[in-house]
Amino acid sequence: MRILVLVAAGLFVLCLPLFLITSNVRGAVNTARLYQYGFDKYDVSEETGIGDEELLRVAGKLRGYFNSGEEFLQVTVMTEEGEELELFTDREVFHLKEVKDVVRLCYYLQWATLGFLAAFIIGGFIWQRRRFTLPLAKLAFLGGALTIASLIILGIGAMVSFDWLFDRFHYLFFTGETWRLSSTDYLLRMFPEGFFNDATLFVAGAIIVEAVVIGGIGLGFVLLKRKKGKAVST
Repeated sequence: MRILVLVAAGLFVLCLPLFLITSNVRGAVNTARLYQYGFDKYDVSEETGIGDEELLRVAGKLRGYFNSGEEFLQVTVMTEEGEELELFTDREVFHLKEVKDVVRLCYYLQWATLGFLAAFIIGGFIWQRRRFTLPLAKLAFLGGALTIASLIILGIGAMVSFDWLFDRFHYLFFTGETWRLSSTDYLLRMFPEGFFNDATLFVAGAIIVEAVVIGGIGLGFVLLKRKKGKAVST
């Protein structure tokens, strides 16, 4: 029984970072303002010849696609010259399908980790009632600390060899070289490398804040209980 409890506690600590990461990635994917920010910052309208309203419409189509059961996506836009344009090549359409698969995996992980965290907390309080509060606080602190430590390690890795990490990620989740797009492809022109750097910083910043809050509350509760325990013993 003790081994099962330790395994469950360890899974709780591991699931907390995964839940925070997947939740914030999902939030970024579905945040319209993030797309608009990137389009404005990187002058995407000027780069592509597609008006701002059309770009935002395409962004809405992408968000809808990631949350739908549709297998492939093709979008027709009106350029600023008044011409209809089929936006994506077959290679881009296939790449978007693989991106959608990764996004959906992220969704599944979010729900799975949320389910485990909720079940662990509810089960703990049913089993130990109020006595479970202190162990839960300790685990919350450990989960928050693990989240921050993981991001620090990834950040150091990105500074040392961002290109290597970038390639490893794509080789892991995408087929062959299909993710290597041409500089003339609209998908790459709409979402340049700088956009993904900014989105990563946005996600990482949100995760760190949440991890600090969760870990800080856990640590604060543990220290408060220790202080009360010392006061009672004296």
